[in-house]
Amino acid sequence: MIIFGSPSRYVQGAGALNQIGAELARLGGSVALLVDPVMNEKYGAGIRAACESAGLTPQILIFSGECTDPEISRLLAAVDGPNKPEIVAAIGGGKCIDAGKAMSHQLGARVVTVPSIASTDAPTSHIYVVYDDDHRLVAVRKLARNPELVIVDTAVIVAAPRQLFLAGIGDAIGKIHEVTCCADAGGKNMFGGTSAWTAVALAKSCHEIVLAHARDALAALDRGEVTPAFERMVEATVLMSGLAFESGGLSVAHSMTRGLSALVPWSHQMHGMQIAYANVVQMRLQGATEDAIDRFAGFCHDIGLPVTLADLGDRAPTEDEVTILADMTMTSPHIGHLPAPITSRDIAEAIDWVETRFKAAQ
Repeated sequence: MIIFGSPSRYVQGAGALNQIGAELARLGGSVALLVDPVMNEKYGAGIRAACESAGLTPQILIFSGECTDPEISRLLAAVDGPNKPEIVAAIGGGKCIDAGKAMSHQLGARVVTVPSIASTDAPTSHIYVVYDDDHRLVAVRKLARNPELVIVDTAVIVAAPRQLFLAGIGDAIGKIHEVTCCADAGGKNMFGGTSAWTAVALAKSCHEIVLAHARDALAALDRGEVTPAFERMVEATVLMSGLAFESGGLSVAHSMTRGLSALVPWSHQMHGMQIAYANVVQMRLQGATEDAIDRFAGFCHDIGLPVTLADLGDRAPTEDEVTILADMTMTSPHIGHLPAPITSRDIAEAIDWVETRFKAAQ
C-alpha cells in the first residue's frame, strides 16, 4: 500500500518570518513558541510583534541547545497547567525543531517548524531524534502526522554559515539514489508503506535542481543575497528532499550513518556531509557505472562536499574501522533497499574502492 505524507502548509520566501503571527492565527488554538537563543536574540522582538499584531499571546520558551529527555521534560513542565498549548512552534536549528516535535508529541499538540538553517530536510518530516547529554543518539521517534505548517524565511537562511547550507545540499543530492533504490526493491518508506512514485519524481527533480543551481546558490549565500537560484535550492533541500525521503524511503547512504556517527573523527561531521560521502559508496553498491560515480563524486568535490572518508575526517580509515563501519551499516532497517542483497564484506569492499579511486581528489 502506498503512503504519502507531507506538511499541511509550506511557506517560503524572504521575510516569511514576519508572517508567523498570521500563519499561526489561521490555524487556531493556543500557541507555545520554542525559540533557540540565537534566533531569539536576532529575531525575537519581530516574532513577538508579528504574533501580537495577529492577536496572539503565545507562551515563549527558550531552548537549551540539546534535545534530550531531561530537556523535553523541562519544557513540558514549563507549559504544564490548565491552558496547555494546542500548537507548538519550534523556531531554530535541527535540535530545537526536534525538541518542539517531542513536546507536541507528548502534549498531543500540532507542531509548526520554522528552521533557521537549511542543513537537513527534517523540518517537513514527522520524525525527530533524541540524544543524551554527550550527543549520542538515544532514539528516533515518530509523530502521528507531519508538521501542520513549515515556515522557511530565506533571508534568515542566507545569513547562516555556509557549511550548514552546504550540508543541506549534501543531504539532498543523493536522495535520487536512495529513493529510487528503495522503490525498485519494493522497500518500505518512513510511514511503513510502499514507496510513492510521486516521491521518486520529487527525488529526481531535487537532484536536477541541485546540479543546476548549487553553485549559483552558494555564490548568492557568499554575497548574502537571496536570488531565484537560492530560493530554488532551499526548496529542493528542505521541501522536495524531505517529501522524497519520507514517502520514498531510504537505503545504504542513511544506513551508513549508524557507523559514521559512532566512529571518531567522522562522528564529528554534520549529517549532510556524512550522507554526501555515503552516497558515493551506495552508488558503487547499487551497480552504478564508474563514469556515473565519477560524475557524481566530481560534482560533490567541486562544490566542497566530501567523497571519501579521508575527505570527511581528514584521515584515511584503518582496516578495523572499515570493518566496524560496514558491520554497523548492516544493522539498519534500510539496508535491504537495493537491487540485490549485500553483505558487510560488500560494503567494506565498496568503501575501500571509493578511498582508492578518489584519493587523488583529496
